[in-house]
Amino acid sequence: MKKVRHVLGISGGKDSAALAIYMKDNYPDLDIEYYTSDTGKELDATYKLIDNLEVYLGKKIIRLQAFNGSHKNPFDHKLKTLGGFLPSPVNRWCTKSLKLDTFEKFVGDDSVISYVGIRGDEDREGYISTKSNIQSIFPFRQNIWSEDVINKVLIEPNRIKVGEIYDRLIPTFEGDYFREILGTPLTANFNQKQKLHSLLRTNTKLFNRLVFEFLKTTSYPLATEPGFSLIDDDRILKIDDIFSILEQSGVGIPEYYNKIEFQVNDKTGSYCRSRSGCYFCFYQQKIEWVWLLEQHPELFNRAMEYERGDYTWNQDETLEELSRPERVKQIKEDYLVRQSRTSDSNSPFMIDNILDAEEEGCASCFI
Repeated sequence: MKKVRHVLGISGGKDSAALAIYMKDNYPDLDIEYYTSDTGKELDATYKLIDNLEVYLGKKIIRLQAFNGSHKNPFDHKLKTLGGFLPSPVNRWCTKSLKLDTFEKFVGDDSVISYVGIRGDEDREGYISTKSNIQSIFPFRQNIWSEDVINKVLIEPNRIKVGEIYDRLIPTFEGDYFREILGTPLTANFNQKQKLHSLLRTNTKLFNRLVFEFLKTTSYPLATEPGFSLIDDDRILKIDDIFSILEQSGVGIPEYYNKIEFQVNDKTGSYCRSRSGCYFCFYQQKIEWVWLLEQHPELFNRAMEYERGDYTWNQDETLEELSRPERVKQIKEDYLVRQSRTSDSNSPFMIDNILDAEEEGCASCFI
């Protein structure tokens, strides 16, 4: 039987970098393959982070690139085939063609455990492959299992089967609250999400053990593994933990997360970039485009050169319009109003800005 592969994608962002460090430090028994999907349009700070990680991990981070053999970088190659049609929130061809497709080609038909850096303070699922040979695990969350696995474990037709697995694991005793929750049918007043939270709150490690045993009755990659060390981990890591991991490891935090002050109308504000990903990412907030304009004008100009006719990065204005002094001033003024309501002035990073931005975007690019 072929060995199950363990893989972890490095996006160049804080969360995936911290996850790589976390897994190396806490699970040295796992032979993890680290990879990154390079679009050819990342910030220099992204490449620097990957280089620093390689030193800490003591192993090569595999560079994946779509369209190997092309004389153009992956993004420009794909863009040419589409006649200049830029990606957007409703047509994220960059994520699919340059990241997800290259990842699925990388793993092929092998049985794969893919570790994903979604944190315990985020309420999103992230990328789950439609390929049955790829199973996603989320080590930073209380619930390390993907939604498709949870659906199978807690779906009503499997309630008796799961209960029987539990009974084989744990001797039945009176007052077993976990068993009582497990045997409670799903209803309109006790849905699957509530049941999951109740089980995790009662005993996370026991729930993980139960799910692992259930997986042995399925075709998931973990079904063939004799054990899985993460089932005994009930830690929950949030954004402050991520920054701590990066700082304490010496890998460092990408410089684009650092606050930079700006002046407008005799008021002082601060901005930064809230995510990794291409420098022209269409998920950027307007204040991040201003950050790019003022901190990396050469990259802003390159992004502006891609805009042709109806093909623009923002749906409501072109970068040329956004870069006009009066528009930049307005964006900063609007941002200061929002920042005054939410900003954590004690943090050296724009925590609230980052959290706000994470509510939307392609998880495979930004975590």
